[in-house]
Order: sequence, then C-alpha cells, then structure tokens
Amino acid sequence: MDFAVVSLFPEMLAPIAAHGVVGRALERGLIGLDTENPREHAEDVHRTVDDRPYGGGPGMVMKYAPVTAALDAARARMPKGSPVVCLTPQGRVFDQAVAQRYAKLPGLILLAGRYEGFDERIIVDAVDEELSLGDFVLSGGEIAAMAVIDAVTRLLPGVLGDAESAVQDSFMQGLLDHPHYTRPERIAEQDVPAVLLSGDHAQIARWRNKQALGRSYLRRPDLLEKLKLNSEQQALLDEFLKESGIEI
Repeated sequence: MDFAVVSLFPEMLAPIAAHGVVGRALERGLIGLDTENPREHAEDVHRTVDDRPYGGGPGMVMKYAPVTAALDAARARMPKGSPVVCLTPQGRVFDQAVAQRYAKLPGLILLAGRYEGFDERIIVDAVDEELSLGDFVLSGGEIAAMAVIDAVTRLLPGVLGDAESAVQDSFMQGLLDHPHYTRPERIAEQDVPAVLLSGDHAQIARWRNKQALGRSYLRRPDLLEKLKLNSEQQALLDEFLKESGIEI
C-alpha cells in the first residue's frame, strides 16, 4: 500500500518512517511513503500558501491554488483508487473500522492542514473524505496523518511478525483489550491470575473475553452500546460484574 502526505512540513514525517512498525514496513517494501509540499506550487517569490479570511477574524487560511496543485502532483504518483482524506476537526472520528477500510485500498493521500484550515473550495473540489482524531485541536494535521499511517500499516498482510497481533488488538472486536502479564509471576504483592498459568487454553480465552467485556463496560460503555452482545457475552459480562461487586 502507498501513502502520500500533502504537508507544509514534510520533514515531520521522518520519525515514523525511521522507526517501529512503519519503518520496518518501508524497509521491506510493504508500503510506500511519499510527501508533497504546497509551497513548491506557490506562484509568488515568497511561496505564499495562506491568506487572510474573507469576512475577517483571526488567523490565516490555506489557499486553493497551491494546495490543489500539490494534491494533483501527489495523485499523479499514487495508484488509481487512492482517495484524498483531509485531516480536520470537522471530519468523522477515526476508529479501527475506518483503519480496516483504508487497509483494503491501494493507496491513501492524506492532506494535513495548518493555520485556521483550508479554503472550503478545496474540500468541495479535491477531497473525498474528512477525518478527525477526536474532539480536540492540533497545530497541524501531520501528527494525525502519522497516526492514520501507523494504524493502517499494522493491518496490512506481512507487516506484523504475528498476524494474530493485529487481530487481537483493542477495538478489533469492538471492545477494549484484555489485561496482559509477563514474568515474574509476583510483583509488589500482585500475582498473575492463576488461569493464565493453567495451560487450559479454553479457560484462558474465556477469561480474556470476560476481561475485555468488563473493561469496556467500566471504561468505555459507549463501545458496548454499539454492540449487540450474544448470550455468552452477556453471561461473561454479568459474571465479571458479580466478581467485581458491581451491581448491574
């Protein structure tokens, strides 16, 4: 899969390209990562990419011509069927379902904004989808772009050493992940749950499912509201709440 990021600060992408899952995927040729700077498409000597907003107000707005020219240049190098996704607080919230959808694409062009945002006509003419990391404001879209690239890359075939790692991640089944433990068995008077030492894989799977349901209920009840629990899941959740002394 190929990624392209249209950004005024393409150098910000260097860390993700050099480290971790994304860095290894680049080294192995499993993904491509390209950048395009709108400043390279500005027509004046000062390479101006922003201007004052019509109607007044604080801040500056990114101009139509250099941004759309940068998008055209990026699009020309990307596989057909690569949508343009604008990273903006006005977009739908990025989640695991979106990451899974993007992972099926041949490529993805991410538009990272700065200042007060884009001339709206850029969104109308050149953007396929608007995407947000959440209800907060960043200084620019580069960090959001890196988050999307990382989340999507780890879902691609061959990227992770163990394919089950991605399958068992938080949110893949619509729930938070279960607790994890490693050696030693006892730390600060806290013991690893006995079931994890039992070697009984069926009971371990049952415990993990129960913990994932319970954690989601306590920490992210909105996740459970989106799910339709089957009878087994409901029984496991009831058992978790009973063991925790929580009234349903």
